Parts: sequence; C-alpha cells; structure tokens
Amino acid sequence: MKYVGAHVSAAGGVDQAVLRAHEIGATAFALFTKNQRQWKAAPLSEDVITTFKANCKKYGYGKGQILPHDSYLINLGHPEQEALDKSRDAFLDELQRCEQLGIDRINFHPGSFLNKIAVDDCLKRIAESINIVLDKTTGVIAVIENTAGQGTNLGFRFEQLAAIIDGVEDKSRVGVCIDTCHAFAAGYDLRTAETCKATFDEFERVVGFEYLKGMHLNDAKSEFASRVDRHDSLGIGKIGNAPFEFIMKDKRFNGIPMVLETVNPDIWPQEIAWLKSLAK
Repeated sequence: MKYVGAHVSAAGGVDQAVLRAHEIGATAFALFTKNQRQWKAAPLSEDVITTFKANCKKYGYGKGQILPHDSYLINLGHPEQEALDKSRDAFLDELQRCEQLGIDRINFHPGSFLNKIAVDDCLKRIAESINIVLDKTTGVIAVIENTAGQGTNLGFRFEQLAAIIDGVEDKSRVGVCIDTCHAFAAGYDLRTAETCKATFDEFERVVGFEYLKGMHLNDAKSEFASRVDRHDSLGIGKIGNAPFEFIMKDKRFNGIPMVLETVNPDIWPQEIAWLKSLAK
C-alpha cells in the first residue's frame, strides 16, 4: 500500500492538520507539532491531543502514515556545547510531543558542522544526540532526512546517513527519509528509470531499505549535483517524472508516509491523485 500526501499546515492546532490532509485526498501527511522557527512553544493541550487522535481515527490515518518534521533551528551536531544542549532539549520536546499524539516517527535534518569541527566528529555528535533523546522517550523513531549538502549541512551522502545510524544504539528507533530533490542536488541522478535503479540500489547497499521510514517527493529547481536546495512541483523541474513513476511502482516504498513539499499547495490534490494513479 502506498501512502501519499503533503506537508500540511497546523494553523489553529495540530488537530486541524488532519482535516487539511483529508481535504486534499491525502493518505499520508506531515506537519509541524509546534512553530518550527521558535525554540519554545506552549504544551499541547489535552483537548487538542484528544481531537487529533479522534480525527486520525475518523479519517483513517495510522501511525505509519504521519511524518512530522522538527524545528529548523535544531542542530544535533552543533560544535558548541551550549547550542548543542539547546538543540538536544528542543529535539527531546519534539519526540515527547509525538509520544503525546501517538505518532511513531519524526523527521529531522541531521546537523551542520559549521566549519568548526571535523565532519566525522559532527556525525558522531549527531548519533550521540539521538542516543540521549531516545533514552528519554519511548516508541518514536528518529528519522534522518538526507540533505542537499548546502553550506555545511551533513547527511547529503548515503555514507553519512549510514555513519549516523551506525552510532545509534537502538537500531529499531532510527530510520531515514529520502527527499528526491535533496538527493538529486547532492549528486544522485534520478532523471531516468535506469539512474533511479542505480541510486536506490546504492541506497540499499550503503544504508538498507529496512531503515527507510518516509519519503519527501519533490522535483528540483536546482541543477544536478549543485548542492542547492530548491524544490519544484512534480514533473516540471530539473528531475522530471522518472523517480515518481519508479517509486510508486516499487514495492520497497510500500507502507511509509510519502509527502509532498512542492511549491504550489493549490495543485497538491492533483499531484496526489497523479501519484496514486501511478501505483495502480
């Protein structure tokens, strides 16, 4: 079963995100459980938690169909201890919110070395951060998103994702989300069925499909291997239709939330319907 949706707004409360996902015909969705550009947020109220769970039950969204995203401020590999501790505390809050809402995974950008520490040391810090937060929570999978490699952001090579996973003690609670735009910008070709096969065969060898816990389905405005993160609507960017046709027909991508972060929310219903049609 393919679960397809979009990253919808949680304005007015996280319970409202469920309704917005249903309105666009989504069978999966992403959301922010708090303001993604602030460190602190008010706790989730019992009413909102109850309504969120009730809306998910009403519209048929199970745990494996929801992929929240953490705050953009968090850097789990920060080279400075004070900022690192602040990021770890914020990430803990993100997982605790998922626990409250009954969500079993959260997507996050791994971190940046900021030209202040070695790449390998930063990767080790990210894994250590994950271990610290997993020890204080239960049932939520930390899902590492591949990046485009812009600036000093890590996680743009499959080997970097594998290195982080290798440092996580509880392998059952770590996973990966592959963003197609980021992969393309990082130098993984997805423009034909043949290059899609080669790219995902490499992912299988280096990381393993058992760790794939979500997808972000985006075309790219940026050039191949540019390491520039610029999303586009499906089929009209530099990638084209090939990866979306490949993914929707490949059973290895079954049973995980696959989420649009494309640039025009007005056509999300059409993009979702097109993706669903490819799976038939």
